[in-house]
Amino acid sequence: MTQDELKQKVAQAALEYIKDVPVIGVGTGSTVNHFINYLADMKGSIDGAVSSSVGTTERLKSLGIPVLDLNEVGTLEVYVDGADEINPHKQLIKGGGAALTREKIIAAASKTFVCIADDSKRVDVLGKFPLPVEVIPMSRSYVARELVKLGGQPVWREGCVTDNHNHILDVHNLNILDPIKLEQAINQITGVITVGLFAMRPADVVLVCQGETIVKF
Repeated sequence: MTQDELKQKVAQAALEYIKDVPVIGVGTGSTVNHFINYLADMKGSIDGAVSSSVGTTERLKSLGIPVLDLNEVGTLEVYVDGADEINPHKQLIKGGGAALTREKIIAAASKTFVCIADDSKRVDVLGKFPLPVEVIPMSRSYVARELVKLGGQPVWREGCVTDNHNHILDVHNLNILDPIKLEQAINQITGVITVGLFAMRPADVVLVCQGETIVKF
């Protein structure tokens, strides 16, 4: 199977978790796009979705799926999203698509976070994928200096402005042995909006496509 076919297969497997769920949290990325396509086939049975990005919102609306405001919806039953890296504890690195802040908000507001990915995203230790950090633009250089003190090598993702009008620093050369401790430390840096470590609120269910088989952990 091609990489795209693997993503499609694992996206389809996530449909099991949204049966009888009227409002669904929907993430961002290529694997989630396949999930959105499946949602279009069942839009008559859902009231709508809460979206994690402008891109996802546009895709949902183009398929006739209502997009709802999280402030009006409140707690979500299920949130479906992808990841850039996944460790055995279901802790994640996210933010390759620069939607980490809204993704983190929806994950926090959801009872069940279902992460879907191909098997290449599974790692023993997080950090090979550069860790995204969303920052207030005027704080970028200051935050970068503080991230160096934590052992990382931050690189400004030039030309990238988030949906929240902020900048992204991608932190290289991290070996994240204690994801919760690092998430807490980066959260405390003035000027940081969000760090793409989903460790304090990890996924509840991870579905990965391993060859022809869907593996759940």
